[in-house]
Amino acid sequence: MVLSPPLVLASASPQRRKLLERLGVSFTLRPTGVAELQEGDPAEVAVENALRKARAARTGAEGETILGVDTLVALGPQIYGKPTDETQARETISALAGATHEVLSGVAVLRGEREQLAVARTEVVFRECDPGLLERYVASGEWREKSGGYAIQGLGAMLVREIHGDYENVVGLPLATLLDMLPELLAPAP
Repeated sequence: MVLSPPLVLASASPQRRKLLERLGVSFTLRPTGVAELQEGDPAEVAVENALRKARAARTGAEGETILGVDTLVALGPQIYGKPTDETQARETISALAGATHEVLSGVAVLRGEREQLAVARTEVVFRECDPGLLERYVASGEWREKSGGYAIQGLGAMLVREIHGDYENVVGLPLATLLDMLPELLAPAP
């Protein structure tokens, strides 16, 4: 689907790019690198970070539709961001092991001065991680640049017992929520 002008994705995430490409959506990239909140109510943090990204990508060009997304992992009130090293990756995966956590994505769609906000929630149940499984995953390096230290679409799938909700949300872009916000993306291409 082609928006005119095209959708602007305020993100450098390869997962978000792939999901939009899979839908056949025409878009341009405009990563922002804004400072993200790390503490507070997880849903509010996700929405605020998404809004910050979208606002930073705003250029004032006529009619742009800007998409900002922030995905985070929360176990209760505790937010687990992107681990900075192997020790933090081990600690994060260990904390999530055997528990049910939430993956929350804040979504911000900006059109001119109009700001539309939403949050998507998916519950993810991790299996217990014995030391061998934990070390195998940490050694893979897949945890790098991943909220909660795992990628469900990769080797991280071995950590997951079940999910409840939008799988794509866990990957990094809640398509169901996005399509509710921008139903014109469902229209056939001209």
